[in-house]
Amino acid sequence: MKAFLTLLLSLGLGLTAQTHPKLERAQPIPVTDAIAEDPAVAKVIAPLSLELKASFGKELVQCPTGLMRGKFGEENLLGYWVADLMRERAQQVVGAPVRFAITNAGGLRGNIRPGVVKIADVYEVMPFDNELVVAEYTGAEIIQIVKDAIRRRAGEPCSGVSAKVLGTPEKPEFSITWSDGSAIVPTETIKVALSDYLLASGDTISTLRNGRRPITTGVPLRDLLLDACTKLGESKTPLQAPSALRYEFAPGIYQALRDKKIVW
Repeated sequence: MKAFLTLLLSLGLGLTAQTHPKLERAQPIPVTDAIAEDPAVAKVIAPLSLELKASFGKELVQCPTGLMRGKFGEENLLGYWVADLMRERAQQVVGAPVRFAITNAGGLRGNIRPGVVKIADVYEVMPFDNELVVAEYTGAEIIQIVKDAIRRRAGEPCSGVSAKVLGTPEKPEFSITWSDGSAIVPTETIKVALSDYLLASGDTISTLRNGRRPITTGVPLRDLLLDACTKLGESKTPLQAPSALRYEFAPGIYQALRDKKIVW
């Protein structure tokens, strides 16, 4: 970050010194430690740099076992934790039941390693400024979203549902219910917590773009994680892994998903 700021300010100062700047084709410049630091610029940004270092190094909570994203088909405990927080906060904001939450594994860019969780660790997990939103879907659409998530990545991080793929790779059988085992009514309208990114793009799950009557909460997902860690730390409660086994696969199904040899 320091090298990047130095480069930007140096370029900016150089332009202002020219009476008639010459426009040339831009060339990429790798920002590495090899770029010499400009003492004048370093002096200007020093107070901000110290503040950022102190803030990012602040300890929030202990996480004894860590929370990992998992590889393809493995339990994404970090994602489950994020999805649980999204659903809980969404219910608080809208004052109504939010039975399902989903996030995308690709939006989680780091793991929470065992030990002390710092602010910098949360920024590493969630570097984007995505916002929590709530939208309405039918039960049938939620079932389709979960099916598409299984096709895409053997399941995206979710909260509120339990999904099983039984049968064989040649004839898979889906069992998708609420996490308490009750049936999802296809015609029922359900409030769902997700990110503004997923609502707008779908991220290869096109049904997510069908969200109706969206509610913007004004809550950045990163702040959601920071708040949760801060509250746990203040109460001296360690950050523990959430419940697992949200996706289960019959023998042979997982490998078929990896090899893309399953018949849908």
